[in-house]
Amino acid sequence: MGCRNMQRNRLQKSKPTRRESAKKSSRESRRGASDGRARLLDKLKSYFQNHGQLLLRTFQRLAAEPAQTLMTSLVVAIALGLPAALYVGVVNLQHLGSRVETTAQLTVFLKKEATEVAVDQLRESLLSESDITAVDYISRQQALAEFQTLSGFGDVLAMLDENPLPPVLIVQPADQFQGDLVASETLVARLKEWVLVDDVRLDMKWIQRLQGMLEVWERLAFSLGVALALGVLLIIGNTIRLAIESRRDEIVVVKLVGGTNAYVRRPFLYTGIWYGALGGLLAWLLVALGLQWVDGPVERLAGLYQSIFQLQGLGFSGLLALIFIGAVLGLIGAWLAVARHLGSIEPK
Repeated sequence: MGCRNMQRNRLQKSKPTRRESAKKSSRESRRGASDGRARLLDKLKSYFQNHGQLLLRTFQRLAAEPAQTLMTSLVVAIALGLPAALYVGVVNLQHLGSRVETTAQLTVFLKKEATEVAVDQLRESLLSESDITAVDYISRQQALAEFQTLSGFGDVLAMLDENPLPPVLIVQPADQFQGDLVASETLVARLKEWVLVDDVRLDMKWIQRLQGMLEVWERLAFSLGVALALGVLLIIGNTIRLAIESRRDEIVVVKLVGGTNAYVRRPFLYTGIWYGALGGLLAWLLVALGLQWVDGPVERLAGLYQSIFQLQGLGFSGLLALIFIGAVLGLIGAWLAVARHLGSIEPK
């Protein structure tokens, strides 16, 4: 009996308790989760290392063929540079237009025979109108003096028997007319009905025409960009197709040893990215050189008009944008070419 009790006690001591079993299973689960995270990190590390090596290897392959790489990249650069140059031109014209007064100011030319008293009465009548906020008067003598100073023909004008310039009223409409060409033209028609008024000119009209032209050029730049982007896809796609055909035997060997289509596809995708990125960089350089070439004449022309206008380039943000757009277009073009031609290459 005593022997049986001793054996039973030994068995009970040898059996683990529930708490000990739970602790052991918890440690094992944590160890398994830690091992799983480590394996996942190793896979991610290996994945990014593989992509980094392919990125460097494709660049080295392109650098080994500088003539072909430069020619393809230049074609891409021209396709990207044309809409970029047009965009720069539109931006500079917008900047030039923003420096000019864009209010709906009216220049009212009065008849030469208008007396000072009649002009003062007309000015008071205009100021009483709710659509007009200010009226400035420029007499014939003031207009002649300003014209002699600004035109540089003072000696010629001094030879005239009489002053050929009429008196002028500078009319400032109310706020609701600012930027509204239709309402301003209606006000012009009303002012022309006054007896002393000879003609009325709307100073804002050419600004409105400039803005309309800029809108047309913006849409033209966008349309040209879309068309040339398709051209970039075709250029890079055709280049990648030729690269696939030249490496057909290598692709067959890789597939024989178990290489998947995704593995074979990666170098060609990175090649397309490199072509597009290099094309974007060269496009930025071409636009910068073009602006540098015309900057001198533009600066001299602005000096003749007593302006300090300077051309604005794409800048660093434009460089990044062109490289990114080129890389994306290169990736898409390479993907389309690989998807079309890689599947037909299979080991026999």
